[in-house]
Amino acid sequence: MNHDPFSWGRPSDETYGAYDTKIAQAPAFPKMNTTQPIVTGTSVISMKYNNGVIIAADNLGSYGSLLRFTNVERLIPVGNSTVVGISGDISDMQHIEDLLEEMKTENNYDNSYVDDEEALKPSYVFEYLATVMYNRRSKMNPLWNAIIVAGMEDKKPFLRYVNLLGVTYSSPTLATGFGAHLALPLMRRVVDREDDIEKTTLEVAENTILESMKILYYRDARSSRKFSMAIIDNDQGLILKKGLQVENMSWEFAKNIRGYGTQKV
Repeated sequence: MNHDPFSWGRPSDETYGAYDTKIAQAPAFPKMNTTQPIVTGTSVISMKYNNGVIIAADNLGSYGSLLRFTNVERLIPVGNSTVVGISGDISDMQHIEDLLEEMKTENNYDNSYVDDEEALKPSYVFEYLATVMYNRRSKMNPLWNAIIVAGMEDKKPFLRYVNLLGVTYSSPTLATGFGAHLALPLMRRVVDREDDIEKTTLEVAENTILESMKILYYRDARSSRKFSMAIIDNDQGLILKKGLQVENMSWEFAKNIRGYGTQKV
């Protein structure tokens, strides 16, 4: 045994020869996973109304503070009654999109009941994504995303959330990113509890979402004027609106802002 203080415990070179480091093929650094997202998408916002669910997300992919990609679609339809909205890392979002496409292909293949009994329901899609997110988190290699699954199931609105830690929950109004701080209070003025859903029409819900997207464009430096919105209605089915823009903006309020709010100077 080598008794040199810097090599103590190793086999003696005189007996076994010098240790060949190529045996282990050890790299200079240990294996590293993603520790922070690079190209990211910001808020996804959604809410229930009396006949369905509405969800929206802008089309911007930010490279740090650079508004790099302006045509990123972050609302992914799955089947005829489900939309998945994803914020966070764009490359991880593309991986999730591939997983969803594989799931649709597997479900549709040689299946004559794909539009009836064996159609993909929102709860199926959500449970699959929740399992994927928790599995990746458990491997210390998470997908850096927050996901909202919206849809209609058994003629009832479905809305649930899962994040990179595998944390899941449900609410009549959901938002990710900056939207959880800015848009969620606005939506809760309209729908705060499950009891409020029956009182809320599609027109009211749509106007609330449009107003929330405007506030996010005002206040979130990583947001875009261009966005997409999906409506999953019990009567009309899935309606995906792309290329929408924030309208009727007024920046008059900005001139009086000092620090963190409007002040009289």
